[in-house]
Amino acid sequence: MIHKRLFPIVALAFAACSEAPVDDSAERVNQIASDFVYGYFSQFPEEVYEVGYGGAPLDRFGDHGEAATKAWDAKVDQWLISLNEIDADALAGKGEAVTYAFTREQLQAHVDRRICQTDLWNISPTWTGWQFMFASTLAIQPIDTAGEQRAAIDRIVDAARFLQTDISNLRRGLDQGYAAPQSNVVAVVDQVTSLIDTPTEDSPLFSPASRSNDEDFISSYRAAYESTFKPAMVAYRDFLVNDYKGRNAVGVGNNPDGAACYAASVRYWSSVSMPAEEIHRTGLSQMARIQSEMLQIAQDSFGTDDVKGLLAELRTNPEYTFGSEQELLDYVAAAVQRGKEAVPGWFGNVPDAELIIFPSPAYEKDSGGGFYSAGAADGSRPGTYQVGTYNPQGISKAGPESTAFHESYPGHHMQVSLALTNSALHPILRYIGVSGFVEGWALYTERLADEMGLYSSDIARLGMLSNEAYRAARLVVDPGMHVMGWSRDDAIQYMLDHTAEGIDSLTSEVDRYAAVPGQATSYLLGSLEIQRLRKKAELALGDDFDIREFHDRVLANGGVTLPMLGATIDAWIAEK
Repeated sequence: MIHKRLFPIVALAFAACSEAPVDDSAERVNQIASDFVYGYFSQFPEEVYEVGYGGAPLDRFGDHGEAATKAWDAKVDQWLISLNEIDADALAGKGEAVTYAFTREQLQAHVDRRICQTDLWNISPTWTGWQFMFASTLAIQPIDTAGEQRAAIDRIVDAARFLQTDISNLRRGLDQGYAAPQSNVVAVVDQVTSLIDTPTEDSPLFSPASRSNDEDFISSYRAAYESTFKPAMVAYRDFLVNDYKGRNAVGVGNNPDGAACYAASVRYWSSVSMPAEEIHRTGLSQMARIQSEMLQIAQDSFGTDDVKGLLAELRTNPEYTFGSEQELLDYVAAAVQRGKEAVPGWFGNVPDAELIIFPSPAYEKDSGGGFYSAGAADGSRPGTYQVGTYNPQGISKAGPESTAFHESYPGHHMQVSLALTNSALHPILRYIGVSGFVEGWALYTERLADEMGLYSSDIARLGMLSNEAYRAARLVVDPGMHVMGWSRDDAIQYMLDHTAEGIDSLTSEVDRYAAVPGQATSYLLGSLEIQRLRKKAELALGDDFDIREFHDRVLANGGVTLPMLGATIDAWIAEK
């Protein structure tokens, strides 16, 4: 601090006899951000499938043992120290100002979230669980060359080491008072048992070999899978069944420093700090607004004032559910196509990026909803939209269109593809995004789709409102579970009472919230902020407001923090 204050005086004293020092702030910012991106995906290569990053190791998964985690934390600390030494004012007007702000926020959020000690209790039945990450990573594992095939075999062997480390971490967690909810332990035991019982050739973990015609490689991969990883899965499953005692309470508030963990997690995922009680109140008020809109549709289109009864009817009456998996997939594909055809009227920049739709694999049959994963930046691999199709007779036709717009056009596929293909952005802005922006944007587009005339019926429009109520319910139940003492049954019942989703989907959703504290809040918090910024721009600009230009500005810098997005739109308003 003292050196920074004295430096200008020293520089003035020697200005007459020496050249001014070269300001390398921008170069240093770019280097730190690049080091972080490379370091992050080297530490967590099992997360690459979701973002399309091409520089991660292909022959292993991450090392999350005690020593490796301490070494990673030390790197993050040093990058943050180095970034804080840079004068942000020197970056004014440069692209590196965005890179600086985003990188600094990412590093600080990682530091703050350490209090959760997630590695010590991460038994997750959703996308943060190893079983989901491994299957998704191996699904895009390259196997075209001999070297790539060798890496694939090395990786499935290394997966056994990963599970051994996970067991060690979970044992340390129990010793220190950390535990996963028992309901999640049961769900993961069922998932892993399903993977163990699945014939090798049918397993999603066999994907690299199933995509090859090389019999030697197929044989070698099968041998490695059956001799190393399959026994490791059995050992992991047996550890959970025989040795692991999960907590009865579903919320992270029952772990050491649980309340502080929840606060740090909300900021990590949403990029804003908000007390749990305020999040809960926001959810209740938004739910009241949405229920009022749902009542209007119920009265106008269904002739009833009983919204709760109508939602139950939409969940159970075969007239409003799907007869088969294929009927559901066709319904989703038609919505995606309508969205793709309509976006040029609402966006100036439209990505040319392929999207593939497919059903969830058998071991994830009860995962519900949908998951989007990015394709490759060079177009060599398409984006993917995985649709939960289990028990289609229990899936209402009210919700899938809204989810389809969320995951595809104008939602995730649109936003992520624009970031990936924007070579002007630093890689940290192309491959790393804040959930508050990314999920907030996707939720915003569910409403936008209504403006665009994309919904096929009032049932689907009711589904849009039900999905929004779904996100409002998350603001109610997530802090409710993690901080305010709600039980798992309390959370499930609240969501049953206020959305059109079925019991299977809602149960898996609540288990997801229990596994990833705070993440569920990022959707509506982000969407509300984007809506607020749009209204602000419309009022300020009047007839000069251009919706296509507004959307392009929102998506210009990738998945930035919500405060950074606010600054971007304020600057656009001033510029206009």
